[in-house]
Amino acid sequence: MEPLASRIRPLNLLDYVGQKHLVSDGKPLKIAIESKHLFSFLLWGPPGVGKTTLARIYSNNFDANYHELSAVSAKKEEIRDILKLHDKSDKPTILLLDEIHRFNKAQQDFLLPYVETGKLILIGATTENPSFEVIPALLSRCRVFILNELTDEEMSEIIDKTKAPLDEKAKEWLVQMANGDARQAITMIENTLSIYKEITVETLKEALQNKYLRYDKKGEEHYNTISAYIKSMRASDANAALYYLARMIDSGEDPKFIARRMVIFASEDIGVAQPSALIYANEVFRAVETIGLPECQISLAHGTVLLAKAPKNRSACDGFFEALKDVKAHGNLPIPMSLRNAPTKFMKEIGYGKGYEKYTKDDLLPDKLKGKIYI
Repeated sequence: MEPLASRIRPLNLLDYVGQKHLVSDGKPLKIAIESKHLFSFLLWGPPGVGKTTLARIYSNNFDANYHELSAVSAKKEEIRDILKLHDKSDKPTILLLDEIHRFNKAQQDFLLPYVETGKLILIGATTENPSFEVIPALLSRCRVFILNELTDEEMSEIIDKTKAPLDEKAKEWLVQMANGDARQAITMIENTLSIYKEITVETLKEALQNKYLRYDKKGEEHYNTISAYIKSMRASDANAALYYLARMIDSGEDPKFIARRMVIFASEDIGVAQPSALIYANEVFRAVETIGLPECQISLAHGTVLLAKAPKNRSACDGFFEALKDVKAHGNLPIPMSLRNAPTKFMKEIGYGKGYEKYTKDDLLPDKLKGKIYI
């Protein structure tokens, strides 16, 4: 039987929920669909927020040959077959490549000339930042649309579309559990009904605990496990961190994904307590890039233990975001005259750079923020 998520998948923008910044009146993807503007683009966002659905709605608007592949398993031969079909047709060819970040550089290079000439209209879907995972030449030929996590109101609306018999308490619990992932909520509804024939908070919890319902390693478990890994390192629990690292490697997680999080962790959580941690983390990332699996798992383990046991200091990270709040709240406050650049005689005459001392102990913040402490 066709999965519930597939049965209720919207076929047009009228039934599509979420991403109003892209699909409401006057927004870019709605304009592209209404004007039948055919171009290659990337959809970047968390799991279960409508990337595949949006790609299909866009593609259905054209009289085109439409194909879907997952970069996890797709081969060059499959793309060559699609291109051969294109040569026999007068219609444009659209390829939705799910998890495009799983394509390596050589595979992406293979796509490039066909995207460049328009022989292949590429729609790439990814949960990873394309600036890290998509080669610059391909990225420059695709627009990037960022999809947001669904709000609680949007999740509630999607749950209503399933027409499942559940009360407000069960719906509220489901919305919070799914955490913006519509596919997860829909699958939970389907699995709970299949096992227990009714949906309550209790049956939802029971279904969630059933190990056979861990359905999507790239969805909930993907994010749960990386979260547990990072929080274990943050707590300096090297044993737990190694365990969650092993789970990710065993499930087929991209080692670059893990290494990238290690680099972020080194700055965010260790910071000035041990500045060399960022160097170590970058070297682990480099090892992962150059060596690959299976050997790079040893480098990942090495780095994990080092980062977990390192002292922690979040002052630089937390201080930056406090400063960013002030930037957003106050805008571009006037910079003190003594700190301003004075490349011309006139600028010097009106006070630019006046009173500047290299090693002053004065407060150098703008006047409105004098005395503010970030770290």
